[in-house]
Amino acid sequence: MEVEAILSALIPSWSSVILLFCYFGYLAVAGSVLPGKIVPGAVLSDGSRLHYRCNGLLLLLLLLILLPTGVYMKWMPPTVIADKGFELLSTTFILSLIVSLILYVVGLKSKNQSSSLRPHATGDFVHDWWFGVQLNPHFFGIDLKFFFVRAGMMGWLLINLSLLAKSYEAGTANVSVILYQLFCTLYVLDYFFYEESMTSTWDIIAERLGFMLVFGDLVFIPFTFSIQGWWLLKNKVELTKAAIVANCLVFLIGYMIFRGANKQKHVFKKDPKAPIWGKPPNVVGGKLLASGYWGIARHCNYLGDLLLALSFSLPCGASSAIPYFYPTYLLILLIWREKRDEARCSQKYKEIWVEYCKHVPWRILPYVY
Repeated sequence: MEVEAILSALIPSWSSVILLFCYFGYLAVAGSVLPGKIVPGAVLSDGSRLHYRCNGLLLLLLLLILLPTGVYMKWMPPTVIADKGFELLSTTFILSLIVSLILYVVGLKSKNQSSSLRPHATGDFVHDWWFGVQLNPHFFGIDLKFFFVRAGMMGWLLINLSLLAKSYEAGTANVSVILYQLFCTLYVLDYFFYEESMTSTWDIIAERLGFMLVFGDLVFIPFTFSIQGWWLLKNKVELTKAAIVANCLVFLIGYMIFRGANKQKHVFKKDPKAPIWGKPPNVVGGKLLASGYWGIARHCNYLGDLLLALSFSLPCGASSAIPYFYPTYLLILLIWREKRDEARCSQKYKEIWVEYCKHVPWRILPYVY
């Protein structure tokens, strides 16, 4: 596509705005009324504890049931997202900017903010606008951080389904496309099946909500995670049987580590005495788990996440680096996040953290990093 055509396609249209707001409206309304388990979140730094309605899987399944109805009634074609990809990208980006600025202004005026908040210098403005001011802002009872993560993950699946319809329409759907779609769909379904465990992740309990998270959830997750699907739409890849088997193994190993590590952490936070791999857990200082995956590396879940990201790109073959942008970016992001998490834990746990690092010397990949 020529530069002029791309720039023209980036201009938001009213149809893309309406499509986006219908999507967010569905998530807000259905997410508030559909039944779901009420899960207590982690205890925050101020001693408070939020509660989350974990009905994401039901919310997603209902949406997947409603979409074919819209297609049948000719309200929208199944390829609408793939057809309006650039429009939706720019519209979502603009929305992220607006939401981030509103969150910043409201955060400064909030009576719940510390009295230490004062007019910021330019550098402080950039810092707070980027990272956010409030930890868990709400809008009409909706936890915005939890909401945006849902929107991004479901949006990723919706983009992929539209790309699959486009591939089928163009006659380019093959094993590579099916593998990519299968792995991503399983990952998204798993995310919402275990949505309860997501309430104890770093993003939810530690990150303030600013442009970094809003952009990451609404733009980066759906549009960058799906870059392999966009690439396969224009490039046909024929995989050997060995490549297919290797790709499946990378996905399965990555999933086993990712899900296993996150589940062990979640179980430990609920019951510190629960057995890990059939044995009593090794706990450092009565607070830090050093058993199971968490006895292998301090951030073993990141290793699983990286392997999963790689498995999404492997169906694209090795002819281009473009499909590998996501796992490359994720590697940089997770190393940066790991360093920030290490600094936070060192400050929080002090000598206990030093002792934990002696028990578990490796950060992400054992014997390498």
